[in-house]
Amino acid sequence: MASPAAKTDPLDARLAGLTLSDGAGWAKAARADALTRLRAMGLPGKRDEYWKFTDPTSLNQPAAPPAKCFVTDEALPFSDMDRLRIVFVDGVFDAAASDDLSMEGVEVELLADAMARDIHWARDLYGVMEARGQTPVARPHAALNTAYAENGVVIRATGRAARPISLVYLHNSETSDAILHHVVKVEDGASLTILENGPAAARFSKSMEVEVGDDAAFHHIRLQGRDHERRAATHMFARLGARAAYKSFTLTVNGVLTRNEQVVELTGDNALAHIAGAALGDGATGDFHHDDTVFVTHDAVDCESRQVFKKVLRNGAEGVFQGKILVKPEAQKTDGYQLSQALLLDDNASFQAKPELEIYADDVQCSHGSTTGAIDEEALFYLRARGVPEGEATDLLVLAFLAESIDEIEDETLREDILTRLQGWLDRHRG
Repeated sequence: MASPAAKTDPLDARLAGLTLSDGAGWAKAARADALTRLRAMGLPGKRDEYWKFTDPTSLNQPAAPPAKCFVTDEALPFSDMDRLRIVFVDGVFDAAASDDLSMEGVEVELLADAMARDIHWARDLYGVMEARGQTPVARPHAALNTAYAENGVVIRATGRAARPISLVYLHNSETSDAILHHVVKVEDGASLTILENGPAAARFSKSMEVEVGDDAAFHHIRLQGRDHERRAATHMFARLGARAAYKSFTLTVNGVLTRNEQVVELTGDNALAHIAGAALGDGATGDFHHDDTVFVTHDAVDCESRQVFKKVLRNGAEGVFQGKILVKPEAQKTDGYQLSQALLLDDNASFQAKPELEIYADDVQCSHGSTTGAIDEEALFYLRARGVPEGEATDLLVLAFLAESIDEIEDETLREDILTRLQGWLDRHRG
């Protein structure tokens, strides 16, 4: 990264309007440690290795660039599901719009309430995985989030959660600048599903730290969309125990800038991590830049990881994928798979990819691949020859292209809902 001294002034300007929140001793110490990390790193710049494809200027500047709120009659995602709904409006918890936070098999609290208590299980997790995730790649915006987040939830699954927890992020102010931090602990043998949706704010910073215990399962599905002008930088940090399962899928449409980072450590034998994403960008509705940056560390025996990311881009939309699999010497019998592909629907769209493998064990199966291309003309001709109009034929091929990432979602109902929304987006952008 660039030298911290060169970034002092921009960092001071970014922090000038922020205040470290109060709390119990452990909470204040965690925030102070994060601020120390941030000052040592400085804010990212275009010369930094992991930011050379994405311009962080709008994330670094003191005030959030204004973003119009997108109004639609379309029903919010997951509306028909039985779920525990927790609503944040411009990054602030809305109790009136949220459900009661009690549920069988799960304990849910607001972050501020947890951090006010001297003894709380979150003290062993808050900022801990974020700090671990700073090596070997610096993630300054994650440290900023840990230092200054006031809102969020802490969730502990003690058994099989009775229903999914749905985090809904609403955007009502064109200048909102939201920072949320969630902490999730899935105890040994427990299982939990978390759903996320909504634009959240004009500029949105969110971190989620997840610890998945032995024989436990964590499922995560996130839909980012609706607002055309929003900006977001999100981080997910996860640590997996023995025979643990971690599955995360993200669908992104719209947005000037979205940077999603996932940092996952497989620390228990026979653990499994599947991370997938699909993005659709149309520059005709405004700038679109989408960046998936993933770092998976295998540090145990006989573990499996999959990274499957697909992007469909047109009219100047830009996509980025940076994915790495690190296999440590003790991580024998590792099965690591990584795939990033982009479908460019015209000559103006672009995709940048940086897939990496770093392997120090000798009994492994690891592969990575990245491709960029246009619609298959032969397949398109085949469909048109059978009476399918060109626009509909193109949409069918797009859905087929995205299928491998969407298939990572285990729940059939959720898969069908997402496919329906994708079809709606394609219908609106056809031609």
